[in-house]
Amino acid sequence: MGNIVLLDDLTINKIAAGEVIERPASVIKEMVENSIDAGANNITVEIKNGGISYIRITDNGKGIAPDDLEIAFERHATSKIRKAEDLDVVTSMGFRGEALASIAAIANVEMISKTESQETGYRIVVEAGDILDKQEVGCQTGTSITVRNLFFNTPVRYKFLKKDYTESGYVEDVITRIALVNPNIAIKLINTGKTVIQTNGNGDIKSVIYSIYGRDVANRNITT
Repeated sequence: MGNIVLLDDLTINKIAAGEVIERPASVIKEMVENSIDAGANNITVEIKNGGISYIRITDNGKGIAPDDLEIAFERHATSKIRKAEDLDVVTSMGFRGEALASIAAIANVEMISKTESQETGYRIVVEAGDILDKQEVGCQTGTSITVRNLFFNTPVRYKFLKKDYTESGYVEDVITRIALVNPNIAIKLINTGKTVIQTNGNGDIKSVIYSIYGRDVANRNITT
């Protein structure tokens, strides 16, 4: 009998998670970029314990149709390309379709989403890659994703996470970078109930710098 075997889907997704998801900030980067690709101009990120125990990302993007909710958590499931030739002209921030599958493999994930054409939205719950629940719910157009207990089933990855305040710092850095290159998007970061970053999405880079770094840095940046 040979020694080479095909890995099961959960193992494959856990391995992919180790490549795509290093820490809470990685989850947030992937999810916020998905929100931007969905056309959102208002994105709110909430975290607790540096994002280790709780992350929620809410946007007002185009949302996900009910028929797409389950397949969205499959590996290489994407709405952004259709064929190899599309790779030459892709303009979205991501296209591989690995983020949701990777996150769902190593966390408890709840997604609520509604498109503009739907009267009501749908809620789906995924844990360790398994879909536990899907039901109709009332919600606004857009998508909300809640990620709890990151790396709960991969203790080797979990032990490499830093203290809560350090992980929070990584998250703030990711949000700062995204906000600076997307001044037309209102972005808010809430850490344990306290708003630490908030931009207004008016397209003015100076107002983004002011919101994050304060007046002195904003004025110095513009005049130098």
